[in-house]
Amino acid sequence: MPLVAGIDSSTQSCKVVIRDSETGALVRQGRASHPLGTEVHPDHWWTALQEAIAQAGGLEDVEALAVGGLQHGMVCLDESGDVVRPALLWNDTRSARDAEELITEAGDGDAPTGAAHWASLTGTVPVASLTATKLRWLARNEPANARRVAAVCLPHDWLSWRLAGHGPGTGPASLDQLRTDRSDASGTGYYTAEQGTYLPEVLKGTLGHVPVLPVVVGPLEAAGKTPTGALIGPGAGDNAAAGLGVSAAVGDVVVSIGTSGTVFAVSATPAKDDSGLVAGFADATGHYLPLACTLNATRIFDATAALLGVSLSELGSLALSAPEGAEGLTLVPYFEGERTPNLPDATGSLHGITVSNYTPANVARAAVEGVVCSLADGLAALQAQGVEARRIILVGGGAQSEAVQQVAAAAFGMPVFVPEPGEYVADGAARQAAGVLTGSLPEWRLEGINLAAPTPGAAPGFLARYRRYAAKAAIG
Repeated sequence: MPLVAGIDSSTQSCKVVIRDSETGALVRQGRASHPLGTEVHPDHWWTALQEAIAQAGGLEDVEALAVGGLQHGMVCLDESGDVVRPALLWNDTRSARDAEELITEAGDGDAPTGAAHWASLTGTVPVASLTATKLRWLARNEPANARRVAAVCLPHDWLSWRLAGHGPGTGPASLDQLRTDRSDASGTGYYTAEQGTYLPEVLKGTLGHVPVLPVVVGPLEAAGKTPTGALIGPGAGDNAAAGLGVSAAVGDVVVSIGTSGTVFAVSATPAKDDSGLVAGFADATGHYLPLACTLNATRIFDATAALLGVSLSELGSLALSAPEGAEGLTLVPYFEGERTPNLPDATGSLHGITVSNYTPANVARAAVEGVVCSLADGLAALQAQGVEARRIILVGGGAQSEAVQQVAAAAFGMPVFVPEPGEYVADGAARQAAGVLTGSLPEWRLEGINLAAPTPGAAPGFLARYRRYAAKAAIG
């Protein structure tokens, strides 16, 4: 059977999976680490990719491949194809001032202004993670480097370009071979997914000129070929690739519980949230991917387990031994500020403490309920944008906890599916590669468990109580 490869070039590492294009069966895989930091030279990604490919047994027998990559990272190339400076990653916050200025300067006359301008234009209000804000930072702080920029692309674009045989010193003509997809382009701040076009006026207002940008190819359109003839798929941003990996469709909401939390949906209509809570991204199939992100997820479990002197597994058992609602104990988990809602200076808080309910079991339960409730608020933000939600797909390291699953089934108020642990981004890229090879996305079997949907009715008491205390945190 034809083999396909999926690549996940994430912040921390590069993973390669090689799968049967028809069944999705895993044939082999490899992994290599990336250097830490918020500023990384792209050469490190290329080195890690080669190492991961070697661990996976090479690509000589692979007929198609695709790359899923960390979103937003600013990769600037000069006329020869050389990298101008190390890439600024999504988690580099030095352009926060630039994001604020882009908001305050936006719009004039009868047009929307400020955040409403950006929500209407791109679906996303500027924050430091977006590529556009990083380009503005570059022009303001490194004007000589800004003038050298002949092309701007994103991490997955650059890796696909290198896999197609281009790279440093290949000259101006090779820059025209840069390719990307809607999902990653939609996270730049200078692309409108609704219209399917770049916004040159944004680039002029940030970088100061309009560089070469990757051509946006269709969801199943080949972006090129490797020197050995394997097709290269359009690739995707990491969240969109993960959506492919779990076969999310319109009506599905993916809730990812990792170090931070992410709530995103496949939607037939774009989001335009001028509050900034929901980012209006595109997905990898031609639909849209409205997304909300929280800063505090499994790190809350880590901190609570350390406080109680137990392992994560024991923390889950403790939580399950307590009753729903933790006898009135409520944790608002804004330990490191929060993004949804936008409260960067907030702190966590524990409410409703009494002599009788202040037990390790209730503290453990309150930690689990607090994290899940914060993600339920992310879901509510998506639904306020008109997102259709019929099913939750629960993924990430935290999703494997039985306590988290039990609380999620109650808090989200709809059916919950928990796939088996996997490399969802790499798997999604592999599934896309199979689609490019055959002309349609394959229906690979995804194993997992379905949690019983709660009885329709009012939200559980612990969620309502959480929202009261969270609202007080927002007031300050």
